[in-house]
Amino acid sequence: MALSLGWHIVLACFGVAFPAMIFVMHLRGIRRDDQVALGLAKRWAKVSAVLFAIGAVSGTVLSFEMGLLWPGLMGTYGDVLGLPFAFEGLSFFVEAIFLGIYLYGWGRMPPRRHLLMVVPMAVAGVVGTFCVISVNAWMNAPTGFRVENGEVVDVDPWRAMFNDLVVLQFGHMWIAAYMVVGFSIAGVYAFGMLRGRRDAHHRLGFLVPFVFATVAALGQPFVGHLLGGNLGDRQPAKLAAFELAETTESPSPLRIGGWYDDGEVSGTIDIPYLGSLLAQNSFTEPVRGLDTIPADEHPPINIVHWAFQSMVGIGVLLMLAVLLFWAARWRRRDLLENRWFLRFCVVAGPLAVVALEAGWIATEVGRQPWIVYGFMRTSEAAGSYSGLWWLLGSTAVVYAGMTVGAVVVLRSMARRWRAGEEDLPSPYAPEPAGEERR
Repeated sequence: MALSLGWHIVLACFGVAFPAMIFVMHLRGIRRDDQVALGLAKRWAKVSAVLFAIGAVSGTVLSFEMGLLWPGLMGTYGDVLGLPFAFEGLSFFVEAIFLGIYLYGWGRMPPRRHLLMVVPMAVAGVVGTFCVISVNAWMNAPTGFRVENGEVVDVDPWRAMFNDLVVLQFGHMWIAAYMVVGFSIAGVYAFGMLRGRRDAHHRLGFLVPFVFATVAALGQPFVGHLLGGNLGDRQPAKLAAFELAETTESPSPLRIGGWYDDGEVSGTIDIPYLGSLLAQNSFTEPVRGLDTIPADEHPPINIVHWAFQSMVGIGVLLMLAVLLFWAARWRRRDLLENRWFLRFCVVAGPLAVVALEAGWIATEVGRQPWIVYGFMRTSEAAGSYSGLWWLLGSTAVVYAGMTVGAVVVLRSMARRWRAGEEDLPSPYAPEPAGEERR
């Protein structure tokens, strides 16, 4: 399940953020009669279609895994979780329909009406992601039901879907999606500029997603801080693992790096007071120590700690990079002429993906041993099958094949575009306008 989710979440980011970037680029093309912008919007739509098709396959695998791998969870809480999963399915079909209309609408629809086809596609991508995130937020803050004599009763699926954490957790993921997609797309054009392609096409292709990534990188620390509020009350073991707090200290230091082994913390760089300030919004409020929490409720501490610090460290690095770019631009210095900055932009996309994966590891592994916090342990939810290694192996093969296929197709499209082919064929497309049927 971790392999499937970790692979699929990257494609989900493109479903959330890419349509907004396509809309802005297309809008610029219409308003300014900018053929470069229109060309970029058209190319990005075809890339989006490829990623959507691959995401449909990986999403289908996930839907089977939910029932196959987690019979205890779905058998007990299926009535609670059914509503957001149903809406996610509907959103998927809406997104697919309007992506098709937009993709094949070039030259066949009035320009402004054609542009508006991106709006429901973008909204459906956001709604579908919100529905999935609402399930995960519910696992962290379960509500909308009661347990009576071991049975789930009084189910309120709307309350479960709109639980106490869903807005902030979705906001955190939504912004992360713009960071992943913005830095990744900008990195593609930065790579082209490193190869000497410094035309208007590459500069505009870099700047539009980089602006989205800038807003996301600057806003993410604030949303993340709000999401972490009261974590010490909600999930004290997770916060203690984040902060590597073996004992309760007042005030608590911020520990950078380090290792936890048999009740001892070593190798950290401690910054006094900052742990209390960041975790509890106080200079004196302590972070509850792991020694106050039963050992059977501890998550894998070192994994959680390093995943959390990796997410935060990369986020801060990306935030500083965008501040540097715009400060230099304000002083009329063009960092797009600086090869070291362009090299950093090439790796910024993969770094954003690493931060995304690390954040989900911190969230999911940090909740262990609970799958539904305080109600059901992961061991109670998971099925027991003798052939799981075969399932893992086949899943890895499928995802490796899709990864190779995506790379081959996208590289082929890029080569043909560079060679001057603008109107690449799309699968099952209608004939171009004005072409006689043969």
